[in-house]
Amino acid sequence: MPVALITGASLGLGRAVTTALARRGWSVVVDARRANLLDDLVAGLGAGSVTAVPGDVADPAHRTALLAAVQRRGRLDLLVNNASALGPSPLPHLRHYPLDELAAVYEIDVLAPIALIQLHHHLLVASSGTVVNITSDAAVQAYETWGGYGSAKAALDQATAVLGVEEPALSVYAFDPGDMRTQMHQRAFPGEDICDRPDPESVVPALLALLDGRPASGRYRARDLRVSADPAVIDPVAGQVCL
Repeated sequence: MPVALITGASLGLGRAVTTALARRGWSVVVDARRANLLDDLVAGLGAGSVTAVPGDVADPAHRTALLAAVQRRGRLDLLVNNASALGPSPLPHLRHYPLDELAAVYEIDVLAPIALIQLHHHLLVASSGTVVNITSDAAVQAYETWGGYGSAKAALDQATAVLGVEEPALSVYAFDPGDMRTQMHQRAFPGEDICDRPDPESVVPALLALLDGRPASGRYRARDLRVSADPAVIDPVAGQVCL
């Protein structure tokens, strides 16, 4: 049975990917800061398929707990670094960005993924595994007030590209899902109607196509990947925001 570790799995894309992989027969270790939402996820999919480890990926002790949970499964085939921090809402211009909050964004969006890759490297190499770092178009496009989150994702993109060169035994991807109707996206646009954005489930087939096809390491956008309907992607994610 293949094993995946997915961070930020309580809502949004992380929850949707967890659901799809569990329904494909994967064993999935997940984390998020809200334990009650993880409990709901496990209840829906079954404790035999999903192991929840609540906590913050910025905490080294929590990352060690994730490693222990993965080691109990005996292998690791896939690491999805999905947990992200947006920063203050409304998003500030860089000239006004509180540096402590900017540091927190980088801690979660850049340093935590690298730390998790370091911790799980031996397990990933042993299974010729895959690393997926969730990125954003804000990493490559200059949007006003998106300097904090965008620059952090740009740093993650570059780290992903370097890892793709340094780690030929692994498949290393930066995956850009595009805009989605999520709580984080709503926080980026407070008070606005984001109902025109697609649900996270609509992106999952593209990510599964990437995992199944295992092309060369690199940066991939969901809209550029050829996909087919996947029966594992069924239910809407609980807790999505739509004004």
